Parts: sequence; structure tokens; C-alpha cells
Amino acid sequence: MKTKQLTDSLSVAEQIKLSDLKALAQAGFKTVINNRPDGEVPRQPRSVTLEKRAAELGLSYRFIPVTPGAMSTDDIADFKAALTDAPAPAIAFCRTGTRSTTLWAHAVVDVLPVDAIISTAAKAGYDLSTSKTKLERMADEMASSHRETLKYTVLVVGGGSAGIATASSLLKRRPNLDVAVIEPNWVHYYQPGWTMVGGGIFDAKSTERRMRDLIPRQAKWIKGAVAKFHPDTNSVELEDGSLVQYDMLVAAPGLRLDFQKIEGCEETLGKNGVTSNYRYDLAPYTWELVQGLKSGTAIFSQPPMPIKCAGAPQKAMYLSADHWLRENVLNKINIEFCTAGVVIFGIKEYVPSLMEYVKKYGANLNFGENLVKIDGPNKTAWFEKSDANGHKSLVERKFDMLHISPPQSAPDFVKRSPLANEAGWIDVDPETLRHTRYSNIYALGDACSAPNAKTMAAARKQAPIVATNVLAKLDGINKRAVYDGYGSCPLTVERGKIVLAEFGYGGKLIPSFPKWIIDGTKPSRLSWLLKERILPPLYWKGMLKGKEWLVKPHPNDRDEITDVVK
Repeated sequence: MKTKQLTDSLSVAEQIKLSDLKALAQAGFKTVINNRPDGEVPRQPRSVTLEKRAAELGLSYRFIPVTPGAMSTDDIADFKAALTDAPAPAIAFCRTGTRSTTLWAHAVVDVLPVDAIISTAAKAGYDLSTSKTKLERMADEMASSHRETLKYTVLVVGGGSAGIATASSLLKRRPNLDVAVIEPNWVHYYQPGWTMVGGGIFDAKSTERRMRDLIPRQAKWIKGAVAKFHPDTNSVELEDGSLVQYDMLVAAPGLRLDFQKIEGCEETLGKNGVTSNYRYDLAPYTWELVQGLKSGTAIFSQPPMPIKCAGAPQKAMYLSADHWLRENVLNKINIEFCTAGVVIFGIKEYVPSLMEYVKKYGANLNFGENLVKIDGPNKTAWFEKSDANGHKSLVERKFDMLHISPPQSAPDFVKRSPLANEAGWIDVDPETLRHTRYSNIYALGDACSAPNAKTMAAARKQAPIVATNVLAKLDGINKRAVYDGYGSCPLTVERGKIVLAEFGYGGKLIPSFPKWIIDGTKPSRLSWLLKERILPPLYWKGMLKGKEWLVKPHPNDRDEITDVVK
């Protein structure tokens, strides 16, 4: 039996035999969808027989029989429900696989372009070109029906760390709250893990989950992208032209990676020795380059602030250098750290430990250098260097490996909106995270203007504070929770040790543990175990599920709610 893959979560096949089910289970399939009516041909396995054997093998089974040429809207709806609810990956079958492929095409026409659907089917060996007109008409009808104005009590923009954590925190406090989350992507990523992928510690696949498994079940998932904010009418406009209204808005759209601002960068990313741990598809290439480099020059760049996880550029450098040291090739590799900043790290208490590792690895620190151009084939990079007097010059550097941390900014629809400040970020009060001009709007995560470090740890603390304040506003209560600017940057200085930087507004140290357990200013094995073993499951099963570890806002004796961290 030959299976043909349509998507990461769905493959199709011709009629399967009872004996095929075991092979399908061993191949990793979780669900079998039978689209062939019983009795089409003699000796065809009956659905009840297949279902019984599937259950014995731990496979989910769905029977959605379709008579050739008589596919109904109910058939399409049932197939779409199976794709949404059943465990993935799934295998759908009929006589030849054509009916299953056609069902899939009609089930996803509201989320995929028709040309992409037809192209995907063709790659699997199924010609749906004669259905193009019908699919386009169906897509138009569905788009029109989606343009009706929807209304929710709380609307969350963004299905990243901050958005999902806030939605979960809201629903943990008030399970029947009317909440919707706007998010266009099917997949959610644990981005702090990409540093570890680039260092050969994590597998990239371990950092991803299906979005529908993470957005709270009580919340409505609006799978779309925001085009405009309309705060004066309490609504947002999606890219398909539909409007969604709200009583309260929580904006957590993240930020944008501006690789295109570096001339020649996009053309060479992922080849010619040019990589970046800031992208899921590139982090494995970082590890490939690190393993392959035995001599030459490795450059690690850092752009002007603000960026998310400001320690990420040097984390990549430390883990790479540690590998080269262990492989006894470090003395043959010239490491250049080129940063647009003027210090290695902005909180002075952590600098001495970091400088010990800079010396250990023989890395050269080049301050005031911002990457502006790359010639990948010729392995040359140019940096704009600013001196103490503001004079600028161009520095040319040859490389064998170049790790890029790209410039970063707010998404365009945020920059153009009434919510943005002069720098393009959503303008909020840094303590309450409420918008400075619109009292029913809160923002958190990478896109807000609060002067904290843009890290997942910051979002972890911001989410319950925003949830508390949103509910207080809905209830007309004049209380608030206060954010202290907490952020964390676990600096992976070597494989097995981390300098655990934790700090808040004004550079104040805010350690989560007593110094006798973890002294965050010193490299620690316990901090490494925290990042490698504890934080990933804490993220998936805790933060994104509304479980608020070390960050629960509680009422006190005053009229305010303060955030009790310890």
C-alpha cells in the first residue's frame, strides 16, 4: 500500500486492507478516515471490521463514506471536523485516493488559496484542475460569509506566548468569559528553544506544536491576520475585510524580523555559511555549520536594540565556541562578535562572568558595528561602525560562518495604527500595560512599548497581570496589578552551564531563587537543567495553560492589586 502526503497532518491512499492498519500505526499515523461506502466491490473490508482493528491498534477511526459524484456539504463538514478534532497525522482512503483528496480540497478552501490546493494535489498525483472554478466560487462564498461583524467580550490579537498565556489566564479566572484569539498560523513555536537547536541540544521538531492544541478550548480561534486596528469603534479589521468587535482588546501580535534591511541577506540565508537561530528553519543549519567548521572565521552579529532576547546573539557564540573547544579546533577559529551596542550586556552584575567566557574562547568584541550588507557567495560582510563621536565608517569582514541576529520592529499594521507610539510600538503604561489613550486596550509581549527585555519570561509574568487588569476593568473595579519589568535571559555560556540573568526596570536584579540555590551572576549547572529540562514542559503545560508559576497577582490591603512574585 502506497501513501501520498498532502500536508504534514494528512496523507491519502487507495483502498486499504485489514492487514495494512498495523503498518499504518507503525508508520506513525494516528487516525484513519474511511471515505469509501461499504459494498462498492466484493470482498471490500467492511467499515465495522476496520474500526474494530483500528481500535485494537490505538488508532482513531472515522467513517465518512462518499458516493462518487455525490459529495455533500455534510460530507465536507464531517471531513473538516475530522481534520480539526482527530489526532494527527491522519490517513484518508477511498478506491484510488481521489475522493479523499477532493474532500480535503473542499474542506480547506477557506484557509488555503485555490492554486495552492490544486498544486498540492498534483504533487500527490491527483488532478483537481477541473474543480478549480467550483473551488474558487466556494472560496468566495465562504469569504463573504466571514465578513459579517463578530463581537466578543475580550479579543486577543496574537497566538504567540503572550496571547495564549493571557487568554488562558483570563479563562482560568473566569471560565465562561467570551474570549476570541486572532491568529493566522497553524503552528506555534517555543522560540527560546531555537538557541538550543543551534547548539545541537534540542531537535527542532520538539519546539513546535499545533496551534489548535494550545489555544484554550473555551476560546474562539479566528484563523486570520489583522490588517487594521479601529480603536474608536472598538473593532479590528482582518485581511479579508471582515470586522471583529470587542469590549476589551488584548494586543499581543509579536514583532517582525527585518532580515530585508540587511542588503543581500535574504538571498543568502540558509546557504554560503549564513544562518540565524531566530528562525525555525535556520537553527538546524547553525548546528550543521558549527559541526563542519574546523578552521577560519566565525562572525556573530547583534543589531541595534530593541530586539527579542538580547542575549541570543552571544548565546549562539558561546555554544558554538564551546563545541569547537571540545573538538580541539578552537585555536584554529577566529571568533568575531560584532554588536551595534557599546557593552556586552546591559546589566553590569552579569558582565564579569560573561567576560571570563569571552576570554576563554578568545572572542574579539567589536562594539558599535552594525551589519548592513552581505555577499554570501564571496563570504564577505560589511558593518557600519560608529565611533564615540558619532562618525561612521564601513568595515569589511571575511567569514566562513556568519550568524545573524536581524534588526527587529513592530509589525506594519501596528506601526500604521492609532495604537502606536513614535517608534511604532503599542503605547502602554509600563506598570499596568494599559494603553495610554484607550482604557479598554491592553498590550503585552514583544509589540508593546514597555521598556523591559523582550523575552518569553517577560510575557510569562505580564499575562496574569493583564488578565487581572482586564477583568477588573470589565467589573468596574478601580484596582490594578503592577508589572515590575521582569525579564529573564538564560545565557548559555557553555554546554551544561548558564548565567541566569533576571532583572526588571532600571536594571534591578529580580532573582527567582535564593542566592544559595542559584546565584544568577555566576555560571551554574542547575540553571542549565532549568532551561534544558524544566522550562520547556513548564511552557507547554504551565504557562500556556494558565498555570502561573511564581507570578500570581493577589489583592492586598490597599486599593491596588500588586504582583506577588515570591
